[in-house]
Amino acid sequence: MKQGKLIIFSAPSGAGKTTIVKHLLKKFPSLCFSISATTRESRGDEVNEKDYYFISKEDFLHRVARQEFVEFEEVYNGTFYGTLRSEIERIWNDDKHVIFDIDVEGGLRLKRKYEQDALAIFVQPPSLEVLKERLSGRGTDSQEKLQERFIKAEKELGYADKFDVILKNFDLETACAEAEKLVGDFIKR
Repeated sequence: MKQGKLIIFSAPSGAGKTTIVKHLLKKFPSLCFSISATTRESRGDEVNEKDYYFISKEDFLHRVARQEFVEFEEVYNGTFYGTLRSEIERIWNDDKHVIFDIDVEGGLRLKRKYEQDALAIFVQPPSLEVLKERLSGRGTDSQEKLQERFIKAEKELGYADKFDVILKNFDLETACAEAEKLVGDFIKR
């Protein structure tokens, strides 16, 4: 199997990592998005096998037992997310580098596993208050789910210094330009 590089973008929900990753996918034809598997229901206009692999909890746990994941975690109570080994292999077999939009703990697991072949970038929001406003403004979660996300976000902000780079997303245009430079330099190495 061929092996490319891994570019990992992690942050609390609402920090802007998905927007930055989508920007980079347009700029770098050598990148391919890693689709995560999850046990949660799709939201809004999310599409199976494009945004996520939506699978049952039972199927997810069977795949865990068969060691099909390179990393996985129960991100929220009863809701699992993970990266299938076959997803990374699919992308590398197409001579592309893998780009991830992944939760903080999953991102750190990938970095530990792939070390020098991985660039781990933490997207830092302007503040916890701004993050809360962004999440509330989405209108996709109940108050209970929002509270769960806020608690998780506070915890995740404490992991920033464990990443290779902290990318401050105070201004999206600037953050995207800085991300382009980071990723461009990394894939040239």
